[in-house]
Amino acid sequence: MIAIGSDHGGYALKCELVKHLTEQGVELTDCGCNGETADYPDIAERVCAKVTNGECEKAILICGTGIGISMSANKIKGIRAALCTDEYMAEFTRRHNDANVLCMGGRVVGGGLACGIADVFLSTDFEGGRHAVRVEKMMKLEGK
Repeated sequence: MIAIGSDHGGYALKCELVKHLTEQGVELTDCGCNGETADYPDIAERVCAKVTNGECEKAILICGTGIGISMSANKIKGIRAALCTDEYMAEFTRRHNDANVLCMGGRVVGGGLACGIADVFLSTDFEGGRHAVRVEKMMKLEGK
């Protein structure tokens, strides 16, 4: 199960991603917005709660640039959100950082590219090994 959400700046891209991922058989939980004005910290909190409580394995967040929503998500304990603008970033944030939330900008990334980014993010496994040590160190920074 994948949680997905956006503010109003990312709503159109969220709709494209929901259609694309649903057609591929990905099970989604849409946490809003539904086209109305929404504050990205509220959407980040709602979506990330689905990940931290174990209801969803990963999540996708979208705002206008992807910056505000990724900054908000990364304030939440247990979240490793990555703002990605291409498939390479999506692949390596999964392989090396074990990111559990993909962030994108609806005014920055087009629909076709966003679908490719999401596909790579959702299909790439974490490599572990030396990267697991680094991720553990990163997560210890939450308490500082």
